[in-house]
Amino acid sequence: MGDYFLPPAALSFLFVVLTGILVMSISVALRWFWAQAVSLRGLYYIINAPGVVVHEITHVIGCLITGAKIKKVVLFSTEGGSVTYASPRIPLFGNVIINTAPLIGILLVLAGLTWIFGTYLGCTFFSSVPSLTSVAGAGSLVTTAITIFYQNLVVKFNGWFLLYLYLTVSLVLSLSPSMQDIRNAMLGLLVLIILGLLIIASNVSIAITFLGEVMALFATGLALGLLFELIALMVTVPIAAVYALKHG
Repeated sequence: MGDYFLPPAALSFLFVVLTGILVMSISVALRWFWAQAVSLRGLYYIINAPGVVVHEITHVIGCLITGAKIKKVVLFSTEGGSVTYASPRIPLFGNVIINTAPLIGILLVLAGLTWIFGTYLGCTFFSSVPSLTSVAGAGSLVTTAITIFYQNLVVKFNGWFLLYLYLTVSLVLSLSPSMQDIRNAMLGLLVLIILGLLIIASNVSIAITFLGEVMALFATGLALGLLFELIALMVTVPIAAVYALKHG
């Protein structure tokens, strides 16, 4: 039997899809853990609030982009937040834009915060986002996260970095769309995945090149998301250790 290899375009497409699932899964796992570990509900709400507010604002922006009439907005409550809206004017893909908006919007906010804290508040960050095209690239993400902590807490302690960590953890907890968001966008997401596979199968070079450029853009964003999640995980480790001792 002959050997079968997926073409590079198919591998890149599959990689982005799987990485997106990984990024959302880590966010959900972190949110679940912090909800369990922080016994004081008031403290948990304080930790969670910035991320929930930004999450809902991205839904509002998605509604405005797609022409969906907004009926009700709850930016934050003890049950979380919510945005109620009518059907978007963009059929099928409108729901994809609205319901996956947090994944893109929160990453943009995190990137903006990183720039502000690095440019104006003296924090030391990364000069570029490591590529995720190999195991070495994934290792570079871990090294980058550790270096960020070492530079800002050991080499030159920066109190502003503690605020940055708080905001990063909060935003990462709300990075993933909710299960309801995913259900609302599922049909459109499946159509997009099928279209991507059809483009790859078509062997039309122009279409495949365009798809590759789009996938490269998403891959960079997801690499950035994983880096922020690694930073949040490093904050979570000592909390997890205390939680394990108390419930061991």
